[in-house]
Amino acid sequence: MGGYADLQFAYFNHGENQNRARGSQRDSRLAFDTTRLVLSMEAGLEEYGLEAEAEVEFEHAGTGAALELEYEEFGEYEREVDKGGEVLIEELYLSKKLGRYAALTVGRFYVAMGTLFEYYRPTDYLGTVRDEAETLIIPNTWDEMGVQLKWTAPWGLRLIGQVVNGLDSTGFSSQQWVVGGHQRRFEVARASDLAFVGRADVVRFDGLTFGTSGYYGNTTRNRPKPDLIQQCENGNDNVVAPCGYVSAPLVILDAHLSLRKGPWRAKALVMWGHLSNAEQVSQRNARLSNLLGVLRTPVSDNALAAWAELGFDVAPTLHLGDAHQLFPFVRVDYADSEFNPRAELFDNPRFRRTVYTVGTSYTLEGLAFAKLDFSHRRLGAVTFRPENTLRVSTGFVY
Repeated sequence: MGGYADLQFAYFNHGENQNRARGSQRDSRLAFDTTRLVLSMEAGLEEYGLEAEAEVEFEHAGTGAALELEYEEFGEYEREVDKGGEVLIEELYLSKKLGRYAALTVGRFYVAMGTLFEYYRPTDYLGTVRDEAETLIIPNTWDEMGVQLKWTAPWGLRLIGQVVNGLDSTGFSSQQWVVGGHQRRFEVARASDLAFVGRADVVRFDGLTFGTSGYYGNTTRNRPKPDLIQQCENGNDNVVAPCGYVSAPLVILDAHLSLRKGPWRAKALVMWGHLSNAEQVSQRNARLSNLLGVLRTPVSDNALAAWAELGFDVAPTLHLGDAHQLFPFVRVDYADSEFNPRAELFDNPRFRRTVYTVGTSYTLEGLAFAKLDFSHRRLGAVTFRPENTLRVSTGFVY
């Protein structure tokens, strides 16, 4: 058994609405959030090399709803409240060892992209929240269903290959690029378009891991309706897409690093992505039903994110003992969800965001933690008002 919990207390000097001519208005507000409670269970048959894991996340102590597509009601979307809270199964898989160095996994698991693939627990990062840059262009702790093969060489190279269900392009938007393509609105994930993920990490150096990841998958056949298809004459009415679907493949590449050596801790990431035929996706998304609950804003051809975090443990200097870790840290996040867009799309500076964060992270025995940080966010033009946030978080990992 294992899990973790995170509680957030935040002060903001700005309003929530950023879609104003000069950005958000000045304000003074507090927000308390039961951010998440995650419970995990692991079991195994060691003599057979079998391992099973399940991880369930409870978010925000709220209520949840699911959408159903009712063709009997002229293909409209119907919302049904069917969950007593935002309860998400993020991992549910069975893994089989293949010899000493390889393992095959089937089920729901984290997509092997970015830093949050491995470092998603509150004690894995120093800030009160996960890095904003990464979560502004790809799903936060991105989980999908499929098959994974992992191989770790004895001389320190780890390779991961995955085949998973792809994203749904109806959720793509200006503000968060492909984040909304994560299939959580319906009860069943569509996998007509599969995605392929590859990751290579060097793990031979004590406390240092670095590597690269790549993602490729089409996004049009996982839409709720087959509404992004090629037009042609004399098509067969008995075929859903007689002339085929519009191709809108998504490519994401990243380079990442993690350091935990002596009193130093650091992480860094650079991520770039490209969506082909983004103009056709945007045009079709603009005509989606209001009931689908998506933003319906144009999606950019490209997105870029980068972030870095550096901390130094001062607990030994303060003679606090081995049970304590106290990390003052600095972090910089940069994300542009409309990076180098097509000529027809206005490069809105509102979607270029840079966040500077300073703070302190305290951990007791690697179990209980408390964090305090201050962040200063600037948008991509001086006409937008800067935004300041003070956060405190606490919780546990076990």
